[in-house]
Amino acid sequence: MTELQDRQDISDLLIRYASGIDRRDWNLFRTVFTPDCHLDYGEIGVWNGVDEVTEFMDVAHAAAGYLMHRISNIVIDLQVDRATTRCYVDAWIMAADNNSGVNARGFYDDEIVRTYAGWRIARRTFTTVQVVY
Repeated sequence: MTELQDRQDISDLLIRYASGIDRRDWNLFRTVFTPDCHLDYGEIGVWNGVDEVTEFMDVAHAAAGYLMHRISNIVIDLQVDRATTRCYVDAWIMAADNNSGVNARGFYDDEIVRTYAGWRIARRTFTTVQVVY
């Protein structure tokens, strides 16, 4: 693998997270994390393991309307089989009527590892910058 390919694969991983939630494709979503991942989303919650976070996301988004998570400003610090990243997220979670909702903005700080199945998030911290109702 080349550094350029690793960077592209990591960027794709971060976008796959957003796509998995927005499509409510929980099988796709699961491919983003290591089995024993640790996620700390502050007031939203803390989860240990891909099963726990997938169940939460499924329940949390089940009654929502349209979902749109935009990932941007991806910064990758690559060290062979490990990487740290920071990216911005701008998430719209619409109510079932798609006329109202919540817009949450913040950033993710991730520890990412290369696994036999490709790059996966092992640890994530979400920092909320703004929430608009």
